[in-house]
Amino acid sequence: RVLWDGEVLSMDNTGYCNDSFNSIRSSTSDEDMVEIAGSTLDFSNTEDVPPLDRDYGSGDNPGMEEVNGVPKLMDLLDEPVPGVGTYEDFNTIDWVREKSKDRDRHREITSKSKESTWALVNSVCDAFSGWLLMLLIGLMSGALAGGIDISAHWMTDLKEGVCLNGFWFNHEHCCWTSNETTFQERDKCPQWKSWAELIIGTTEGPFAYIMNYLMYVCWALLFSFLAVTLVRAFAPYACGSGIPEIKTILSGFIIRGYLGKWTLVIKTITLVLAVSSGLSLGKEGPLVHVACCCGNILCHLFTKYRKNEAKRREVLSAAAAVGVSVAFGAPIGGVLFSLEEVSYYFPLKTLWRSFFAALVAAFTLRSINPFGNSRLVLFYVEFHTPWHLLELVPFILLGIFGGIWGAFFIRANIAWCRRRKTTWLGHYPVLEVLVVTAVTAVVAFPNSYTRTSTSELISELFNDCGLLDSSKLCNYDNANVTKSSNELPDRPAGNDVYTAMWQLSLALVFKMLITVVTFGMKVPSGLFIPSMAVGAIAGRLLGIGMEQLAYYHHDWVIFRGWCSPGADCITPGLYAMVGAAACLGGVTRMTVSLVVIMFELTGGLEYIVPLMAAAMTSKWVADAIGREGIYEAHIRLNGYPFLEAKEEFSHKTLAMDVMRPRRSDPPLSVLTQDGMTVEDVETMITDTTYSGFPVVVSHESQRLVGFVLRRDLTISIDNARQRQDGIVSTSRVFFTEYTPPQPPNSPPPLKLRGIMDLSPFTVTDHTAMDIVVDIFRKLGLRQCLITHNGRLLGIITKKDILKHVAQIANRDPDSILFN
Repeated sequence: RVLWDGEVLSMDNTGYCNDSFNSIRSSTSDEDMVEIAGSTLDFSNTEDVPPLDRDYGSGDNPGMEEVNGVPKLMDLLDEPVPGVGTYEDFNTIDWVREKSKDRDRHREITSKSKESTWALVNSVCDAFSGWLLMLLIGLMSGALAGGIDISAHWMTDLKEGVCLNGFWFNHEHCCWTSNETTFQERDKCPQWKSWAELIIGTTEGPFAYIMNYLMYVCWALLFSFLAVTLVRAFAPYACGSGIPEIKTILSGFIIRGYLGKWTLVIKTITLVLAVSSGLSLGKEGPLVHVACCCGNILCHLFTKYRKNEAKRREVLSAAAAVGVSVAFGAPIGGVLFSLEEVSYYFPLKTLWRSFFAALVAAFTLRSINPFGNSRLVLFYVEFHTPWHLLELVPFILLGIFGGIWGAFFIRANIAWCRRRKTTWLGHYPVLEVLVVTAVTAVVAFPNSYTRTSTSELISELFNDCGLLDSSKLCNYDNANVTKSSNELPDRPAGNDVYTAMWQLSLALVFKMLITVVTFGMKVPSGLFIPSMAVGAIAGRLLGIGMEQLAYYHHDWVIFRGWCSPGADCITPGLYAMVGAAACLGGVTRMTVSLVVIMFELTGGLEYIVPLMAAAMTSKWVADAIGREGIYEAHIRLNGYPFLEAKEEFSHKTLAMDVMRPRRSDPPLSVLTQDGMTVEDVETMITDTTYSGFPVVVSHESQRLVGFVLRRDLTISIDNARQRQDGIVSTSRVFFTEYTPPQPPNSPPPLKLRGIMDLSPFTVTDHTAMDIVVDIFRKLGLRQCLITHNGRLLGIITKKDILKHVAQIANRDPDSILFN
């Protein structure tokens, strides 16, 4: 278990440097951040306090003193120390400091650009680097997504047979080049052999069925075993969806390796294996993780993004948009998804760059043409009939179903994941994956609608039946239809349609149950496609029911005005599309981005109103049952330090009610600006696990001077011992601008003003907590100091706020711990 200390804020000053420095690692915990002392502060004292910086000889140049023959002191303002200002793993970044640092860097480049031509070129390159980075992310993500799509399609078909012309052809491509393929049996050709035909030489009979069944299950188990083994052995962070962690990282938290090279390689490979195994999961969520890995890796090519965590998170926000763009072929929906669902800080510049990167990625994917249909969209539909106003009633019913299903799924999945964390089940991830795969494959094979990949199932459910469709869902009585008719009237359902409805009903129950235990296993697992499949099945069933109702009872009041005999009134595929949007909205609580993704995904631009009605109804119903979406629920389950921007803080508490120290807490550990030795500081660091220390004028006055991070103190003292002659344990430590005269024969002092944050964020003890929470959210603070009449009184960290919110919601406050 790793404790995180993600709440220590420190503003920017010129002494900070962001070079990598990994040699010093301290296991700090903001659980024990800066505990405020139990010493009684006497606020009745009206005496003048000493000035913040005592003027020791105004004629001297700062940092140039020579004391007892010792040469110039090393001042960190003049010479930045490698590692100062960087962050350890499981820390929260300081947004304010990072943004200030970038502004200073930008001003320096701008001022130098007027001095020489080379500096001007450097300035132009710096300005253009962001767009170049977006171009590279779009190209890399699009290429990887195309490879994943092609590989997954081929390996999914490999479970059922192999192509004799070339084993690398999937079923569809194998039969494309065949001269023996007929239009009626377009999925059959001599070149494609099922496993039964290859092994026992026949495609008919019980033995052939059993052989195909056995091979299907064996291939599924092999793929899932390889996926979970690779994840476990090489990249534990490659499992799951990745979106909850990416939301947390974009809020400022650091998880080293989560967006690294190994994670990218293993997630790409295992995503193909997991999807091909037939498990009830999708590749869309993990593709967001893959794109963010690409963004993070490519950031290291540019100094501006490599050395600034806040700038890097702007790039990652754009990469999240790229992930959805390549997952669904929906570039605009991807940008809106990043804005609505994932990003914590999304300035206008990031919006433009996200749009550009999503465009490049979509173009790259279209060039690869992984679906072989020359279209970017995954489920292209072409409905011939407009919807009628009265159909909003069944659309809203689908929205209600989606909301109820979403809320049920979140509660059931979180309960199962909590059980996985706290019982023996969590100790055997490989066994769990194999058991779930075996159950999925054994139950899925007999039903043709669960045997195929989930994407193909959704595509078939969205399809608008024509005369030439060979699907069982389209086996209507066509006796009264003329071949020249462009629009097919509503027709009585044939026996195959009723058989298909029974199979779909069983598939619906199976998908609803198996997705609960699948999401969160130790393999890459997305939630978009399984959720859409549940909604599409429910929608198609309702659509067929409405269609038959309109055919047999067209004289009813609800149909009389707009549905005459022989007319095409109801489009079941549209109901499937609306149902898919409703269920996906119920699970994720997306609204605007969901509607845009759905119409980009299907090309059904004229059906925005039904999609909007279903998405809004779904969100209202799901929010009425439980406020959290699936990603927020998993963030809370894992104890990530994430302040949800969508939640309102409505309780009337004050900063003094949340700050530390409490009445029974130990005294506040503080540094004085000129009264401590190196030994005193090192002892304080050794005896505590706090992440930072306030600097005060003196213990008596408690007048605040600044704030110093523990990591910066440790690095600076170690560096001074190595590089500055004469620094010993009895050397005085100064945080003042000028060094006072030292007694004769005393060791040289250590000046650390350069690492001190001179403007720590402070509020008074009577500030309302709803304002404090807003400040933490909007500025991305790690910690805020509490003052009373200008004197230091307490501290509030991000974790204190999370614990306070948990207590108010009657949850365990100790669950706010990164696990």
